[in-house]
Amino acid sequence: MPEGHLVHRHADEQQAALGGRVVRASGPQGRFDARPYDGRTLSAVEALGKHLLYHFEDAPAIHVHLGMRGIFLRYDGPAREPRRGTRLRLATGDVAFDLIAPIQCEAYGPGEVAALRASLGPDPLRDDASRDEAVRRLTAFGGPVGAAVLDQKVWAGIGNAWRAELLFLVGLHPAARDVGAEGAGRLWDTAAAYLALGRDAGQVVSDPDRPDERWVYRREHCRRCGAPVLTWELASRTAYACPVDQPGKG
Repeated sequence: MPEGHLVHRHADEQQAALGGRVVRASGPQGRFDARPYDGRTLSAVEALGKHLLYHFEDAPAIHVHLGMRGIFLRYDGPAREPRRGTRLRLATGDVAFDLIAPIQCEAYGPGEVAALRASLGPDPLRDDASRDEAVRRLTAFGGPVGAAVLDQKVWAGIGNAWRAELLFLVGLHPAARDVGAEGAGRLWDTAAAYLALGRDAGQVVSDPDRPDERWVYRREHCRRCGAPVLTWELASRTAYACPVDQPGKG
């Protein structure tokens, strides 16, 4: 599933290409009625954790969640015919974006947009995210920190790859509890810094010097010290930890 850094990258790219412009909207697959959006101005493309909101003038928002298989295809220049299975196409005369296989693509009125916002915790990549609220939610969670950061009600946008790498970077074991305000703040600051690197690079970046490498995620041995990486299931996903660099469960 695309994590928050890629969703923000999609939002930035599409905002730059389509924002403030009249777009042609269509639903080639027949599963989304794009007629209310065709010929309207797309005022903003917004990322909220793993969710996208498309804000149009005088029309409901469009909510998109890519899920496990969803992708965007971009075509520059005159748009070719959409691929079979395209849920939504947004296009101008210069560029087209085709949405394929999302888990959700639906019209959202103001109440639904408000409910989505209320359901999500702070997003490390949003300028309006509150560090204090992020710390409060994490310290109030009451369970393992590795479960907390995957809970989108606590922090929005973090998935399993980022969980493994961010916890490694701050030296926290995924099973640790009671990490405290100081530990939660360090983790938030690290998430904000590294997810921004990942957004700009289009991939998880946990070592700016070697952006294609991971410290523990899907590795047999820790890249820093060589210790065997521990793996187990936590919050329905495989957790990864180095017993040397992330020593305590708390």
